[in-house]
Amino acid sequence: MFREGVKSILDGVAGLRVVGEAGDGLDLLSLLTKTVPDLLILDLTMPGLPGIEAAKEIKRLYPKIKILILTMHKSKEHLCRALTAGAEGFLLKENAHSDLLAAIDEVRQGRIYISSLISSQLSDAFRQKCLGEPVDIGDKLTTREIEVLTMLASGKSSREIAEQLFISAFTVQKHRSNIKKKLTIRKNADLIKYAIREGYSSSEA
Repeated sequence: MFREGVKSILDGVAGLRVVGEAGDGLDLLSLLTKTVPDLLILDLTMPGLPGIEAAKEIKRLYPKIKILILTMHKSKEHLCRALTAGAEGFLLKENAHSDLLAAIDEVRQGRIYISSLISSQLSDAFRQKCLGEPVDIGDKLTTREIEVLTMLASGKSSREIAEQLFISAFTVQKHRSNIKKKLTIRKNADLIKYAIREGYSSSEA
């Protein structure tokens, strides 16, 4: 429903054409093998592969694609992770109706766009750090570990994760243990809280 709302804003705008859409990060990567757009509007919270990880992979495979993050997350940490991943724009969903076209225009012209609701809180030093230095502890996780983390945060059991990823439940437990060790987290509840806070959860609840 939200994607339809975004499309309705873009429909009829001269110079813009929606060439595809995907419901999760993995479907998006598959879609890009068939259609490569000039600009991609990407949510941070997606099932399968979170937006930050998807952005990193897209920039690796298709460095010329410009990425505009459209998200409900308004923390400086999420902004920093998005910029570090290579995104050129960061727009809050609550501003989408009024600012989406302006954000797209800025990004298409090669400039960095940051939502006005958070840009005033940022120092020049913060911007430079986010644009030039990796800061996210999640960079330590492998793509498989991120998939497991996302599914855990979505409420899936180890057995359900194993079935979906075509691996054993023992392997899922091993991934879970490795994730907690890398993030210095001991409790499963704290791991889920981390996933939601950092945008790895596929649920925005």
